[in-house]
Amino acid sequence: MSRELKKNIGLRPAISIVIGSVIGAGIFMKPATMAGQLGSPTLLILVWIVAGAISIFGAMIYAELGAMFPETGGPYVYLEKTYGEFTAFLYGWSTLAVINTAAIASMAFVAADYAGYFLHLPRFAPAVESSIKLHIPYIADIYPLQNFGVKTLSILIIALITAVNYLSTRSGNFIQYIATILKTLALLLLIGGILFSGKGDTENFFTNAPGFHLRDWTVFAAFMAATTGAFSSYDGWYNVNMVAGEIKDPRRNLTKSLLIGLLACMAIYVLTNLAYLYVLPVGQMAGSRLVAADAMEKALGMAGGGFIAAMIVISAFGATHVNLLANARIVFAMGENRTFFSWAGNVHPRFRTPGNSVLVMGVWSSLFVLSGSFDVLADMFVFMAWVFYGLTAVGFFILRRKMPDADRPYKAWGYPVLPLLFILFTLFYLGTTLYNDISNYNSGKAPVINSVFGLLLTAAGIPLYWYFKKQKP
Repeated sequence: MSRELKKNIGLRPAISIVIGSVIGAGIFMKPATMAGQLGSPTLLILVWIVAGAISIFGAMIYAELGAMFPETGGPYVYLEKTYGEFTAFLYGWSTLAVINTAAIASMAFVAADYAGYFLHLPRFAPAVESSIKLHIPYIADIYPLQNFGVKTLSILIIALITAVNYLSTRSGNFIQYIATILKTLALLLLIGGILFSGKGDTENFFTNAPGFHLRDWTVFAAFMAATTGAFSSYDGWYNVNMVAGEIKDPRRNLTKSLLIGLLACMAIYVLTNLAYLYVLPVGQMAGSRLVAADAMEKALGMAGGGFIAAMIVISAFGATHVNLLANARIVFAMGENRTFFSWAGNVHPRFRTPGNSVLVMGVWSSLFVLSGSFDVLADMFVFMAWVFYGLTAVGFFILRRKMPDADRPYKAWGYPVLPLLFILFTLFYLGTTLYNDISNYNSGKAPVINSVFGLLLTAAGIPLYWYFKKQKP
């Protein structure tokens, strides 16, 4: 059976994958939490710029690697070329086991939950919801019947996206393109409507919250805490690398899509935060549950709940779609490399899609929705995602020495300083996360050390690696 995927993705769809992966529901809520952490509008905007710049440094690393190895699977391929198939398998296993399937499940849940603003989603009585409980020691109590209406719609969303991507890569790209255009236009309307309303005050851009007194270390600690929030909103830009084997002229379009897409996201995020600040002083932002709706109400004199709910549904649906579209390619690459079930690496003989890997992602993500445990598990695996970011960035330096004469259609700008800054930040982030997790566990704020548990769950895939290795012909 053929294992070659069709090259159906041009520059504009590739850019839409970057933007669609990055912009989710976080921009409508996350700035309020960050405003509370910082208390300064200047620092708030600076955080979004710094987080965007660090993300671009990482994107330049991935752009060089993607241009060198324009193959489906992205980071899985880079890790295999650098460290061998064992490290690549651990990355693929961690993304399949929880990281990306939990992300798909959680975003589908957000889309379904906010769709409840327009639809009546039934749920069982509290006694019925709590009648079935699955207890996982040190992790969570799972109630499969809880929010059953929302969960059912979430699974239907995943099933629809799975079916579309199983039948046609071109149709999947089209849906992604339209969803990205819709949420980008909606955000631009939000920005323009608020900034040109005349109902705000530019003094809010420079006025700190009452009682603002961050000094020295406290400023740094608050800045890092807020930067973590911003990074969660920038996450996902590397998804386009996973479909490199399906991009037309990937050596040119992959690099352009990464840089154009991330720069567009940075501009949208900064402008959106300025719009919020224009009508809501940073102190008021900190107390807002849904800052986008409160800003619209203040600027336009109307309840913005319905409009914002629709924007969140569109954004979350688009993010769900692009994550399934892109991350199914990791499963495909593992199957193709025989480090997973070989049938996962087959191309559908009629539709020319990675149909089996799409089904694996869709089914596993749906089980996470039903369990309701995806938020807990996803938190545990954020640490592992950054471990592999760091390994890929270190691998970038290794490949510069290991393959000095390899064709590099694009070379990361600012080498070696900017890539090294990305690595140093990653190491600092991992260190502070590990420290905070251990502190929270010792103080009783958390039942488990999330980062260590993520390492253990990733290591649990090692026996599977040896199993598949023995099965190789």
